[in-house]
Amino acid sequence: MPRGWRYLAQRALSGEFLDWDVPFTLTSNPKRALSGPGGLTATIAPEYARLIGSDGMPLLQEWATKVFLEVDGHLRWGGIVTRTAFDGAQMSVECEGLTAYPHGLPYEDHIISGELITPPDPYEGRDKNHDGYIDFTNPKQPVPEPPPPYTGPRIDAFDAFRRIWQHVQTRPYGNIGLAVDGHNLGKLLGAEDGSDPWELAWWNSPDCGQALDQLTRDVPFDWLETHSWNAAHTGIDHRIRLGTPRLGRRRTDLRFADGENLAAIARPEGLGDEYANEIVVLGKGEGRAMARAQVYRYDSRRLRRVATITDKTLSSDAALRTRGEQALAGRTQALQIPAVQIVDHANAPFGSWQLGDDIRLQVHVPWVGDVDLWHRIVGDEVSADGTCILSLKRSDAFIY
Repeated sequence: MPRGWRYLAQRALSGEFLDWDVPFTLTSNPKRALSGPGGLTATIAPEYARLIGSDGMPLLQEWATKVFLEVDGHLRWGGIVTRTAFDGAQMSVECEGLTAYPHGLPYEDHIISGELITPPDPYEGRDKNHDGYIDFTNPKQPVPEPPPPYTGPRIDAFDAFRRIWQHVQTRPYGNIGLAVDGHNLGKLLGAEDGSDPWELAWWNSPDCGQALDQLTRDVPFDWLETHSWNAAHTGIDHRIRLGTPRLGRRRTDLRFADGENLAAIARPEGLGDEYANEIVVLGKGEGRAMARAQVYRYDSRRLRRVATITDKTLSSDAALRTRGEQALAGRTQALQIPAVQIVDHANAPFGSWQLGDDIRLQVHVPWVGDVDLWHRIVGDEVSADGTCILSLKRSDAFIY
C-alpha cells in the first residue's frame, strides 16, 4: 500500500474504531458513484490475529463494520461490509457505500403528497323526500351544494427523500449516522389538482432503497454520499449532499487530452439496438384507459426507431413525459466514451473535480477521428498506482 494510504475499520453502530490499517489487497478499486453507493472488493491473507474479536469472530462482519479509505489524512471513500467469504487462510470482503443500506428494508409508514380530499357534506341525508329542500325547515331552505374536493398538502421531493431516510435510521439498530442536506428542491410531489397524488404506503410493501432510487429518477435530481473527519478528528461524519437539482458544474478550468493526462481510454460505445428517437411511455390503467405519452427527437439522417417503456407507477402526463425524456436522452446520443484513466497532472490535479462535473474530452478515436465531447463524471476509482479511472456519460444524456 502506498505511503499516505490506509484503510480504517469502525463498528457500524457504536463508531468504535476496530483497526487503523486494515491489510487489504484490493481486487477492485474503491469506487464512488453519483446518486449511488459505489463499492470495493478486497482480500486479506494470511489470517491476522488482531482482526479476530474476543468472541472468535472476524472484526470485519457483514452489516456490522464500516470501512474507510484515508489518503494523506483525507477520507476518499467510505462504506460498509456487505459480504464476506473464506478460503483457507484468505478472507474475501465486499463493501458498498452506506447508501446501499436501505435496499431490502421495508417502508413501514405512510406518506402522501397531493391527496385529493373530499370533505364531508354536512347536509347529506337531510333531504329524505328528495324535494331539494332541507327537511323540516320553515320556510323551506334549499339544500346547499356539497363542499368541493380540494388538494391536500404537497411535500417537496427532498422532504420525501429525507423522510424515507429518517424512517430507515429511526428503526431499531438502523442508525448508520448519515445526515441528509436540509434544503428543498422546489418541486412538490403529486399533481396540483389532486389527480395524481404521490404516495408511499406500507400496505403496498415498498422497499426503502427502491423508493429512494425511483424518487431520484422520476423527479430527477443528484445526490452524493460523502465522509469526512469531525473537527476533533475523533470520529467520522457522513453526509448525503443533495443537488438543486444537479451536482457539479462545467469545468472549463480542467483539461483532459491525449498525450497529456490521459493514460488510457475505454473502448468508445455506440448504441446499436438501444438507439431510439421516439419513446412511448405506458403508465397506470388498462386498455383504452391506460395513461400514455409519446416523445420524440428526430433528425434528418436517421430512420425512426421506437422504444416502449411501461411504468405502472405513473399516471399524470407530466410524469409520463419526464420519464420519456429521460429515456430519450440516453438513447439518442451518438458516440460515448464510458471511462478514461488519468494520471495526476497540472491539467486536472487529483481532487480538483467532483462527481457530477462536466469535463471536455479531446481524444483520437480510430474510424471516427478526433473527438471533442463533453462528458459528465458519474463515478471515480482511485488506484494505488497513482492513476484514477473516471466513469463517464455524455453530458447531453441528462435532463433536469
